[in-house]
Amino acid sequence: MTTLRLPLFPLNMVLFPGLVLPLNVFEERYRAMMRDLLLVPEEAPRRFAVVAIRDGHEVAPSAPGMPDPTAPPEHGPAAGFAPEPANSFHAVACVADVATIRERADGTYEVLATGTKRARLLSVDASGPYLTGELEELPEEEGDGAGTLAEGVLRSFRQYQKRLAGASERSLTSAAELPDEPSVVSYLVAAAMVLDTPTKQRLLQTPDTASRLRDELRLLRQEASIIRSLPSLPAGDLTRAPTSLN
Repeated sequence: MTTLRLPLFPLNMVLFPGLVLPLNVFEERYRAMMRDLLLVPEEAPRRFAVVAIRDGHEVAPSAPGMPDPTAPPEHGPAAGFAPEPANSFHAVACVADVATIRERADGTYEVLATGTKRARLLSVDASGPYLTGELEELPEEEGDGAGTLAEGVLRSFRQYQKRLAGASERSLTSAAELPDEPSVVSYLVAAAMVLDTPTKQRLLQTPDTASRLRDELRLLRQEASIIRSLPSLPAGDLTRAPTSLN
C-alpha cells in the first residue's frame, strides 16, 4: 500500500472522491497550511486530507465565530481535539486536491478543492503549526454486481430527489446528466443524501463499491418511507444542512 504524509483538515462533514469542497479559511493553523501549500510549485499537486471529526470542535473555542466569547482560549494545531488528536477523528479520510487558493486582504483564504481518493489515517503529528498525518491509500474495489446495483440506486435516487423536492420528474436532472460508473454513482449518492455524519462516514469507508451501493439502496428505501410519512414537512427543512464554519 502507498503511504502519504499530508496536512489534515478536520471538518464536521465527510468528503467523498469526486466532490468539490469550498472552504473559508480563517483560523491561523489552517492559514499556515495554505501558506505552505502556496509554496508548492503549481505543476505539483497541492493536497491535504479531510478527516471527519468524531469528537471535538471544527473551530477552536477561542476562534472567531464561536458562540461563547468567554471560553478559555485554546491555541495550537490540536486545539479543540483530544490530547491524542487521532482519537478525535474517524479512521478513513479523503485526500483533497486544491484547485485554487485565494488570499483575501485580511489574511484569510478562499479555497476550492476536490476529493480524489480514500485513505486510512495511520497516525497524527501535532508538532508543527497544523496537524499532519500519515495515511495509507485505500483501493476502490468494484465488488460483485456493482453495475446492476448502480442502476437500481440511480432509479431510487431519482425517486428520492422527487419526493424530497416535491418536484415533477421532468424538473429533475435528466438521466443523461447522471453518471453511470458505479463508484462515481456510489460517491455522488452518498454525498447528496440527507444523512448524518456517522452514516456518511460508514459509506466512505465501505470496502467496495457494490457493498456501498447495496447500503445506499437500503437507505434510499428507508428515507423514501420516512418522507412519505411526513407530507406536511417543507422540503427546505429536509434538505437544509448546517453551514461549515471553515
